[in-house]
Amino acid sequence: MKNIIKSLIVMLSSVSLFASANAGELSVSGTAKATYNILSGKTNVGKGLGVTNELNFTASGELDNGYTWSYSMELDPNGVSAGTTAAAQSGAENDDTKLTLGTPYGTFGVFISEGGLDVEDAASQSAYARPTDMGDPSSTSDNFTIDSYNNVQYHTPADLLPFGTTFKVAYAPNIADVAAGASGNNAGAVNTIATTNTTGNNATEMQVKTAPIDGLALGASYFEFDGSGLAKSDQEGESGAYYATYATGPVSIGYSKAYKAPFIVNGGYATTTNVDYYDQTNYSIAFVASDDLTVSYERETSEANYVNDSSVEQESSAVQVAYTMGGMTVALSHGSHDNNNYTDGANQDQTLFAVTMAF
Repeated sequence: MKNIIKSLIVMLSSVSLFASANAGELSVSGTAKATYNILSGKTNVGKGLGVTNELNFTASGELDNGYTWSYSMELDPNGVSAGTTAAAQSGAENDDTKLTLGTPYGTFGVFISEGGLDVEDAASQSAYARPTDMGDPSSTSDNFTIDSYNNVQYHTPADLLPFGTTFKVAYAPNIADVAAGASGNNAGAVNTIATTNTTGNNATEMQVKTAPIDGLALGASYFEFDGSGLAKSDQEGESGAYYATYATGPVSIGYSKAYKAPFIVNGGYATTTNVDYYDQTNYSIAFVASDDLTVSYERETSEANYVNDSSVEQESSAVQVAYTMGGMTVALSHGSHDNNNYTDGANQDQTLFAVTMAF
């Protein structure tokens, strides 16, 4: 796998030397969203108002040899964290950047905190958002994903394989935390000292998707860390998922399974609070009542299986309605979250109103 990735990098570099680019086109798109989030239960009860936005700057063009290129950079508000000042929270940061080159042999690209290939949530049919992806209290342990790291990717051409099958592979050469600005101009190498506190030196993620019949879509993904040179561990980190969706008329359904094995240091199996693996199951259904109105239901379960053979299942579900009027979408979601943070009895209900403007 390492040799394949190195070959792709060399090919991408070679193309850049023998082709020139014409002036490209620049465009800006984004969303502005206002939300009202209501939580009720034994803990963390309250109401919250929020306004957020996301801007996506994209540029594209064509080389003299017919190859195409595409650039994307997103501007997001800073995330709120403990101890963060109000001034810092009001700022924005440049993230999720990618530069790709399209050729007859496939697409090559460099992705900075972007390009996740995990299909753990690909089956969701929720009208607004997954129950565990809208300011919920669940603390679900999601799969590893390559967009947590700076990576290079290769995607097969869309018409290469039958049934619209596509294959993508990504490689992160260094998963160490990078210093501020390390992803910028002529970013320097990061010296990584392998210790028992890191999950690996590099990471690889793969994805395959196919559509064998009308209305049916299938896919799978796999992620692994390379722990070469690390101290002996009880378990290396890895995760994988598969999904299926089917749409007929106004009805669509989705189902997915995901597994995650967290990194466990040497001797970690002696600590009964360590999680051996997570087992996640999602299913959802949506009904398009009209061109503007969609109703959905989704249920997500995530089971933490501990090294002492005990387990706790966390469950989240939500009924949602979304109505679209041109560039505006009004959504209402009501859900429940049981055994939050994999703790028995930690249950909460959530009601969320959202107004999203697309531009």
